[in-house]
Amino acid sequence: MLVKDAIISKLNATFSPQHLEVIDESEHHRGHGGWREGGETHFRVIIGAESLKGKNRVEQHRAINDCLAEELVEQVHALVIKVQQ
Repeated sequence: MLVKDAIISKLNATFSPQHLEVIDESEHHRGHGGWREGGETHFRVIIGAESLKGKNRVEQHRAINDCLAEELVEQVHALVIKVQQ
């Protein structure tokens, strides 16, 4: 399974978002630390979910990082998170 697909699957299962975009930005980081041939190392997540409302930004990011802990340890070098209210 592609890393992007795993991220989408886990975020959908955990947060049931009304809006979700997962963008592979790896090519923008070619030659930088953490980059690998084939990409799937640098991602941007834009998510809107009722379950994240009412949480402060740190709590939102922790929840998402906890959800994606396996990918962040093993495959993803960088993750940008934007939570839509």
